[in-house]
Amino acid sequence: MADFSKLDRLLQDFCKDKVPGCGVVVMKDGEILHESYAGYADIEKGIPVTEHSLFRQASSTKLLTYAIAMMLYEEGKFLLTDPLYEYLPDWKDTKKFVRRPNGEFEAVPTENPITVRDAFDMACGLPYCMAPLAVRSDDPTLNRMSDEMEKLCAGGRVPELREEAHAMSQVPVRFEPGTHWLYGFGSEIVGVLVETLTGKSVRANMKERLIDPLGLKDCATLLTDEEMTRLVRLYHVAPDGKKTAVPAGSDDILKIGGVPEYSRANLNSSVRDLAVFMYMLANGGTYRGTRYLGRKTIDMMRTNQLSEAQLLDYHRNSGPDLLGYGYGLGVRTLMEKAPGGSNGSIGSFGWSGGYGPWAEADPEENLSIVYMHNTWGLRNELFHMKVRQAVYAALD
Repeated sequence: MADFSKLDRLLQDFCKDKVPGCGVVVMKDGEILHESYAGYADIEKGIPVTEHSLFRQASSTKLLTYAIAMMLYEEGKFLLTDPLYEYLPDWKDTKKFVRRPNGEFEAVPTENPITVRDAFDMACGLPYCMAPLAVRSDDPTLNRMSDEMEKLCAGGRVPELREEAHAMSQVPVRFEPGTHWLYGFGSEIVGVLVETLTGKSVRANMKERLIDPLGLKDCATLLTDEEMTRLVRLYHVAPDGKKTAVPAGSDDILKIGGVPEYSRANLNSSVRDLAVFMYMLANGGTYRGTRYLGRKTIDMMRTNQLSEAQLLDYHRNSGPDLLGYGYGLGVRTLMEKAPGGSNGSIGSFGWSGGYGPWAEADPEENLSIVYMHNTWGLRNELFHMKVRQAVYAALD
């Protein structure tokens, strides 16, 4: 029998003076092998974290978006080598910034178009800019993106994803497409590709292709009034450990009707539900007799896609949790155990979210691991690494 007592104690330790509350689910061979929770979903109200608590996924949402995109790949809707403009014409005449000897930047045409693969691989040259910058950057691409977001968000409106994609297609990228790695707008481009190819929002695709068929009852991009009562409170944790809750009114955008259907789809999920989705990926794309993705497609998805130069960018701009990992089609993938001190399996893959969720699919062990907390101000990656090593230490 696997012994998860060390993992349980670890979660309790996390909640003593660091995170308000957290949970972990380990699935193996189609069943929950271990599940445990600690701390509070709402400190002020004394509400504990449970199997039905809903955590903000932030960037972990990408995992579902990329899985849906790969379903469309299997349907022959696109090739990874296709120029992006074949599906999104706005991206036909992409420009890039180059720095002249006098230090000034000039926008010139790119030598090659952005491909679908470049969007998947975060190699399109656009960083993240979700709102106008408070202070101008020394990066002309980011400044131009900020200018576009200022126009899109005027008056407090929430833009649709396709509006963002159109605006960003007019921004000169930071480098020649496909030559470097830069975490940013690529996943939003993939989302618009999904919407264009299906004629439906990313939200609708998630519900119809994954959430409902997998039986995920505690998983949604927009929440009912009842689900809002189970949403884990987001806390800022200061260096001295003081926890300050984000004002409740900021959660209004998570309610049904709070934002447009076609805006960015940010997922809210229980630990258990995301573990089911990740187990489907670990199990070669099949869950309880239903196939969602082909095993060979998932093998390609978890194959490192980055060149040596791109891997340098990837590790230069990432934390210790990604040491030893490469980057596949929208997911990290473990290539070497030694650099990051991982006791996991080569070829394990997944992603994490900025507020604390972390998800891993392990085809070698037929296993999924999902850990969640919701904070900002902490180095969340350090919690993820400790959970990873505690889970693998517990396996027979």
